[in-house]
Amino acid sequence: MPPTTVRAAAVQIAPDLASRAGTVERVLNAIAEAAGKGAELIVFPETFVPWYPYFSFVLPPMLQGPEHLRLYEEAVTVPSAETRAVAEAARKRGAVIVLGVNERDHGSLYNTQLIFDADGSLKLKRRKITPTYHERMIWGQGDGAGLTVVETAVGRMGALACWEHYNPLARYALMAQHEEIHASHFPGSLVGPIFGEQIEVTMRHHALESGCFVVNATGWLSEEQIASIHPDPALQRGLRDGCMTCIITPEGRHVVPPLTGGEGILIGDLDMRLIAKRKRMMDAVGHYARPELLHLVQDARPAQPLRRILPEPAPDLPMFSESEASDA
Repeated sequence: MPPTTVRAAAVQIAPDLASRAGTVERVLNAIAEAAGKGAELIVFPETFVPWYPYFSFVLPPMLQGPEHLRLYEEAVTVPSAETRAVAEAARKRGAVIVLGVNERDHGSLYNTQLIFDADGSLKLKRRKITPTYHERMIWGQGDGAGLTVVETAVGRMGALACWEHYNPLARYALMAQHEEIHASHFPGSLVGPIFGEQIEVTMRHHALESGCFVVNATGWLSEEQIASIHPDPALQRGLRDGCMTCIITPEGRHVVPPLTGGEGILIGDLDMRLIAKRKRMMDAVGHYARPELLHLVQDARPAQPLRRILPEPAPDLPMFSESEASDA
């Protein structure tokens, strides 16, 4: 029987900009802290492991090479020792974990979201379908296979990253699969205060339109970290603010006050009965939809750079011709 109340945690902390191992340690510590407060769902910021590529926002392409290559070296593969450590933490704590990572797949990096169920199984690995602006220099594109809602211990979950929420069709693909909890995340410490304001509008709107809960986590950078990314005070302004870690109800309200600066973990209880309360009034993919007028077609096939069509095996040839066989 699905739970009527889910305790959710949205984590806003800084990565370790020096090492993947350091950031993973921070992830595991935050899981322990949130689970110690009863959290059954824990959401981390965008590409938190090893870190979001903040350098790509302030460095010109000609100067990005060393940091981009360092990101390659510190990125994770899936599966890996790092993903197994998070899976084990999910199993040990009995919590669903949503983690953003830089995923390395041979010669490419991807903005990837991982959902681990409370038993430690990896329920979803999806890649951001369109990297945004400066991110296009860093990551490849995802595909429609990741626009999938999965069953977890806390309910039906979907996930999108950052400006994917500005793609209404991507959101509708998840809505049409009846997500109950939407996990989202942004980099934080980017653009300035307007970014945080826009995130709040977007998260509240998706909650209202989909009739689901939204648990959103944004990252955070210290002043020392900002200075390490770029020494120019003018460019450093682009690496501050932009944080809006929040937990939103299907009625578009904050469960607890949002976190817009500093490090911390938001804890909020999701009353799952609010989903039916909202959808009774407006179900955007049910009684309020008009599929005979407007509907979405999703190609959910994984994108493949190579499709090999192998030749049919040659038929076995007889040892003798028909005439030779008759003579024999």
